[in-house]
Amino acid sequence: IKNANSTHLNGHPLDQDLRRVLGRDDIRLSNDANCFAVSEAADGAGRTRSIVFGVILGTGVGGGIVIDGRPLLGAQAIAGEWGHNALPLPRDDERPGPHCYCGRHGCIETWLSGPAFQAQFTDRTGRHLIATDIAAAAEAGDRQAQECLELYCDRLARALANVVNLLDPHVIVLGGGLSKMRALYHRVPELWKRYIFSEPESIATRLLPPVHGDSSGVRGAAWLWSA
Repeated sequence: IKNANSTHLNGHPLDQDLRRVLGRDDIRLSNDANCFAVSEAADGAGRTRSIVFGVILGTGVGGGIVIDGRPLLGAQAIAGEWGHNALPLPRDDERPGPHCYCGRHGCIETWLSGPAFQAQFTDRTGRHLIATDIAAAAEAGDRQAQECLELYCDRLARALANVVNLLDPHVIVLGGGLSKMRALYHRVPELWKRYIFSEPESIATRLLPPVHGDSSGVRGAAWLWSA
């Protein structure tokens, strides 16, 4: 295993452990975001679309790319790992950014993960709420929550605009716990018009929730095996 945000797994042969514990010779592992993207591209929010980018917004920030039904892995098997690029177009108060477990500062994950969003809210307000409760408070008219959620949406719009500029996906599907924040699906596409290299009225990329919800990553793992 490499690059896991559960850092104790890094450098560990997890497949060997699973073979021993489960008593099976053939064990297949894949990145959870890749499995999620495959599921949603096959028969979910990205079905019938050629390029699908699957996003995990949860404890960490991950991503997977599916092109014509097949996951893109890459030379280092890190295709789609947008969470460890720097937050685009940082403002003065966003430099150098929080420290990331990968050793750098200002990674997208340090701004957009669930724990990061909750910490930003606490630092700003002194209150302790989980991410989805912050979004619910914003919907209910809480000014502090609205301000924090708007800033989160702008950062997510900047980060996803870079993905659109590079991959030009037809669909971006959000997964993970923060994908339940309904405001993301109407506010982020409004904001990313400022950052995508295309005429605002012609942007066709859609930002969608997962059809298969929290089960989508597990469903995608089934595609590690042929029918």
